[in-house]
Amino acid sequence: MEANMKTHIAFVSVPIYSHLLSMIEFCKRLIHLHRHFHCTIIIPTVESSGNAQKALLEGLPSTSSIQYIFLPPPNINDVVSHETNPAALVQISMYRSLPNIYEELNKLFVSEMSPVGTVVVDALLDQVVEFANDQNALSFVYFPSTAMMLSLCLYSSELDKAVSCEFKDLTEPIKIPGCVPVHGSDLPDSLQDRSNQEYQIFLQAGQRFHKANGVLVNTFSELEPGPLRAIREGPGPIVYPVGPITQNAAESSTHDCLKWLDKKPHNSVIYVCFGSGGTLSQEQLDELAMGLELSGQNFLWVYKPPSKFGTVADVGAENNDPLQYLPSGFLERTQEQGMVVPFWAPQAQVLNHMAIGGYVCHCGWNSIVESIINGVPLIAWPLFAEQTLNAAMVSDALKVALRPKCKDQGIVERHKIAKLVKRLIRGEEGEAFRHRMNELKLAASKALQEQGSSTRALSEFALKCKSFMNKKTSV
Repeated sequence: MEANMKTHIAFVSVPIYSHLLSMIEFCKRLIHLHRHFHCTIIIPTVESSGNAQKALLEGLPSTSSIQYIFLPPPNINDVVSHETNPAALVQISMYRSLPNIYEELNKLFVSEMSPVGTVVVDALLDQVVEFANDQNALSFVYFPSTAMMLSLCLYSSELDKAVSCEFKDLTEPIKIPGCVPVHGSDLPDSLQDRSNQEYQIFLQAGQRFHKANGVLVNTFSELEPGPLRAIREGPGPIVYPVGPITQNAAESSTHDCLKWLDKKPHNSVIYVCFGSGGTLSQEQLDELAMGLELSGQNFLWVYKPPSKFGTVADVGAENNDPLQYLPSGFLERTQEQGMVVPFWAPQAQVLNHMAIGGYVCHCGWNSIVESIINGVPLIAWPLFAEQTLNAAMVSDALKVALRPKCKDQGIVERHKIAKLVKRLIRGEEGEAFRHRMNELKLAASKALQEQGSSTRALSEFALKCKSFMNKKTSV
């Protein structure tokens, strides 16, 4: 390998904003620490979407060592309609994009200027691991979630053999290696119906992870020592805890919500947001609105209207006035107490603001990581996917979150919401959580320092990729 040739890594993302965001931030950190690397990100797309994802990459400097390839959306008209759940739409699009992914990878493998020797693939497209191995390339899984979730993935086949009923019907907690025991109902959606195809896909993914040369996890050793130790002591792949990987709050923003926060006292505002893809039913939105009002606490609410797909936001819906779904008179009654922002707010900057004292969070891992690096305690309100497992982690293992209890039909009532908000913002319990979060904030900062645990793990990954390519090109 020529001395001036960069080590070229291909990344394969998925058409999910939070996953792509995490992968881009990882690439930026890799190149910041190891200037001799070059990254090309292959990104499958879904019809009629992707503008937000493209904006993530178009903001990169023109001289950036990160390039990207947006694949054309596959034709899926034969299996989907306007009534297809967005999550299913994404999954079908990913699988039908595999031939195009393999074609682009093959081009990168034989590039004369800078051939690729390593492929890093998002955990949801684990099939690419076997393809990379067949092409004599190093294969790594980028896991934008917890070591707890990774431990479950690697252990899923054994768990499947040990349990005969549905996990939600178990009376005893489930013991994932290295983790706090969790209720079966807190396992990811994919494991809640053993007759469903999603269940088998989950098991197969766990098996493919074993075939990778390593797994890059968006966590750090001081945050999850138990599951990381269990993975390392098991027969699974090498694990590289390289987190926290997240957006930089130092980027400037002039959003009106930040100006509003500037006028509020320290730790006085509860931030409410259910991620880029989450929402609530009309009934639950009403209860949340009234609960925030009853709490008497300042609030900043990033609001999405109800969706025909339940808790998954309808990204294709047209809505000129999303605030029309709020209870009558709510905005007028709370104009001094709160601010409602339709659809989006600069979350990294919001959570970094001194006025924020707590976060009603859907428990997407990106959002939890942003909370940790800013020392913000949580009200854990999971919606779908692995968010229930994340909620169990932050409430039971890390002890930095309150978790609401629902009625039988899954509705959290307004008086319970009001009580939780007051406990987190004003109560001794919330203060204890805030102290614990600040300890984790300090640990996260240390992990990213020059000799920190995550920086060392990233350097080990970089050295492995560079050494492999040196050997390959010298043959």
